[in-house]
Amino acid sequence: MPVILSLIKQSKFSDYEIIVADAGSKDRTIEIAESFGGRVVPGGLPARGRNNGAKEAKGDILFFIDADVRFYPSDFIEKSISYFKENNLTVASFHILPHKSNIYLNPLTMNLFYNMPQQALQGLFPLGAMGIIVKKEAYDQVGGFDESVSLAEDVHFVQQAAKLGKFGIIPGVKVYMPLRRFEKDGYLSTGLKYLACGVHMALIGPARHIKYDFDHYDKK
Repeated sequence: MPVILSLIKQSKFSDYEIIVADAGSKDRTIEIAESFGGRVVPGGLPARGRNNGAKEAKGDILFFIDADVRFYPSDFIEKSISYFKENNLTVASFHILPHKSNIYLNPLTMNLFYNMPQQALQGLFPLGAMGIIVKKEAYDQVGGFDESVSLAEDVHFVQQAAKLGKFGIIPGVKVYMPLRRFEKDGYLSTGLKYLACGVHMALIGPARHIKYDFDHYDKK
């Protein structure tokens, strides 16, 4: 579980709790989480898992991180939380890079199709995924992640929370995403689905009926 291994490598920050929302994993996720003092709660689809985790959290800042991302440097959490507090942010997210590059997804294409739009539109159409920091009071006011949204529930949550205060993009740290969805479902079809979802959100509202699988990676 890459995110837990990244967490325990944080060299200068220890004032946090690890809560893992597990949706019936078949690997050593629960064992690894508990070995480092993490608490495990029932998962499900992403919105439900995040909400279940938030119910158990004791802090006034929530940091949602997807289980299969990796982040750097070793003081990632310290830098992120410090920037969040110093700039009085209500909700924040990160630029994203692929953790391996190919002709379709690489730093150039990720910057062009996600990071640059995220930067340019942050005041009008906030984008946040893979990693989200939010004040607990804002999370409560929004009502958590909308479990009826089928795709980009994280973006929808960020946009709702941003209405209560200030949204920001944490600089100086790196979040790397896996490519398994693109490799499994196809780069073109996945990209077009994300594009359709973005247009739907901008013109109509959150996507509640776009089919988006989460449990098909191990199926042949």
